[in-house]
Amino acid sequence: MQHLIRTADFTKEEILSLFEDAKTFLDMQSRDILKGKIIVTLFFENSTRTRSAFEIAAKRLGAEVVSLDVGTSSRSKGETIFDTVANINAMCPDAIIIRHSECGLPGTLVEHVNCPIINAGDGKHAHPTQALLDLFTILEHYDGQVEGKKVAIVGDVRTSRVAGSNRKLLPRFGMEVCFVAPDCFKSESNEYKQYDNISEVIDEVDVIMSLRTQLERHNEIYFQSLNDYAKDYCITNEVVGDRDILLLHPGPVNRNVDISDEMLLDPRSKVLRQVKNGVAVRMAILKKLILGL
Repeated sequence: MQHLIRTADFTKEEILSLFEDAKTFLDMQSRDILKGKIIVTLFFENSTRTRSAFEIAAKRLGAEVVSLDVGTSSRSKGETIFDTVANINAMCPDAIIIRHSECGLPGTLVEHVNCPIINAGDGKHAHPTQALLDLFTILEHYDGQVEGKKVAIVGDVRTSRVAGSNRKLLPRFGMEVCFVAPDCFKSESNEYKQYDNISEVIDEVDVIMSLRTQLERHNEIYFQSLNDYAKDYCITNEVVGDRDILLLHPGPVNRNVDISDEMLLDPRSKVLRQVKNGVAVRMAILKKLILGL
């Protein structure tokens, strides 16, 4: 039985095969591939985009989805996460999708279940399905020719599980990853090149992946307001100019802080395409893990 806790759980060959399935699911037509299967979602953190994408993906495949409100039920009564998952597992679901604020927690649950666990985001650690849909979007845009492409991940890199997963996944497909952030948001790892401002690297990059500034994950106040941050890090038309650059964002976007209104409407922005691709990629992931195909 296979789980998806981090992108390394899939080989490069498995990912490419997964993407072939995802391409067929882009028509967003309903199928009965997972008819009779039951998928449980456990979101211990708020989520709109990821949760809805998983639920739509499951229902497009014909599965039933049980979304448990863990915040106001067993968790509030003192039950441990392990007991919650063990009880759910006893009901024989076909997959469990979990998001949690604790880094590494989804991976500790695999020994307690008899079905695939899918990590929908754990703390600052990983967000494998987001990284996979990002890669799918880049491959789609460049018709598979991504060897040597340079990706600048801009913003709150330190707390971003999206950055954490992408920096490990994208180089496996021949891409170079760098970070652009103020000192307070820089990665603590020296494994990747880091820049203070996008202007330092704008003429070298093929892809800009802007991130949401996650002030809720920081204990200190680094900026008086998000507008102060935006002065140097918002991706605007002035920043990008007429360069042939692909613009991505995992969402939700802080408009005119992460990306300007104008750039969100620009054809180089694929933010909404990422959302659609996210459903198709998650459909492929559910098919693979539940059916083993």
